[in-house]
Amino acid sequence: MIKDTPADLRKFYTSNASDNTIGVVDLELMKVVEKLPAEKKPDGRTSAGPFHKLYVSDERGKAEAVVDVTKDIIIKTLHFDSETGMPQYDPVMRKLYVNLQDQNVFAIIDPATDEVVGRSLVGRCKENHGMALDPAFLSCEGNNLMTVFDLDQNQPIASLPMADDPDVIRFDHGLNRIYSACYSGAISVFHQDDPNHYRKLEDFPVQHAVHSLAVDLSTHRLHAPEQEEEDHKPVARMVVYEAVTNP
Repeated sequence: MIKDTPADLRKFYTSNASDNTIGVVDLELMKVVEKLPAEKKPDGRTSAGPFHKLYVSDERGKAEAVVDVTKDIIIKTLHFDSETGMPQYDPVMRKLYVNLQDQNVFAIIDPATDEVVGRSLVGRCKENHGMALDPAFLSCEGNNLMTVFDLDQNQPIASLPMADDPDVIRFDHGLNRIYSACYSGAISVFHQDDPNHYRKLEDFPVQHAVHSLAVDLSTHRLHAPEQEEEDHKPVARMVVYEAVTNP
């Protein structure tokens, strides 16, 4: 899985659960030039550009690795009493949010100090794993909900059902559309009518085990990597979907 970084760095990072490392890929050479040792099952990550840091959740290690992207070294590892889900950096509040999925809360981290400065309960959401911001959209693996969390009011404002086994969630603010990739074989689609009101559009069927996705905000196309065929044989391909704009 790839996380974008500032263009002048000319590299990207991967989470390698198979050998518990964070891969550094040089875009000019198009090869892995470094592997940073993580703890256990590195997964979601986010870039805090102004701080030149990448945050990677070591999900099974119950930790958050902090990478200095100018030196490609891990400068700190934060430990929690919970498995860590997707982190997200908020460039407006200049804070980092990390899902603590065993506790149904997310931690708030100050990237200037890499210290935990707060925690928030996520309401009905159980096992909050995936996260997108503007406001906070959470995919809840434990009870198959999409929860919207108002970061200013520090409270959940909506919870809607989604397909089974949700994982990565993304927000297309141009279309006011929320997408969540669900391992059971669907992408759950929601619409933001206004910041306080949301509705579900559909569970769009996709290949089994699709659990990640990305939105191209310029074209509104959805990119979803597939890892299994219908008969569970391995496959590696990217499927691109056009957004329907008159739901």
